[in-house]
Amino acid sequence: MEKFAAFLDGINKGVGSVIRWAALLMVLLQFTIVVLRYVFGVSFIFLNEGVLYLHGFLFMLGAGYTYLVDGHVRVDIFYAKFARIGQSRIDLFGHFAFLFPAMIILLYWTWPTVSTSWAILEGPISVGGIPASFLLKSLIPGFCILLLIQGISHMLRDLLRLRGGMN
Repeated sequence: MEKFAAFLDGINKGVGSVIRWAALLMVLLQFTIVVLRYVFGVSFIFLNEGVLYLHGFLFMLGAGYTYLVDGHVRVDIFYAKFARIGQSRIDLFGHFAFLFPAMIILLYWTWPTVSTSWAILEGPISVGGIPASFLLKSLIPGFCILLLIQGISHMLRDLLRLRGGMN
């Protein structure tokens, strides 16, 4: 199980190492937009949408990696006081009661919209924008799948810990 969990972690590590560049690209693109607008007096809708797309890619596809490195916010005054075994029990409950059902429901309800968007190759959000709204909508199932992958990895490690197989 540990090898399979490591394989699943590797998926989000790979995505994270690629998607982190979206932050740099987003800053550079926004800088370019500001220079073009305030120095040269020109504006392009597709550049503004480019920032929106990069923002979406960064946060939606980066969620699994953030979960991998434990970067999500925890609001639990009791969790930190438990031993690692108690934390694993809480995490398992959270995976089965909240994470897995939420991601599966989100996948189920958004898939028709995403598949329709791909079927018609849905165009830009605004006139003159990037003609690929279908890519932006595809981030939703990508988000769900990457979080499910990371949730399964964490679940496997929690089960191993509860069985006494790891610390």
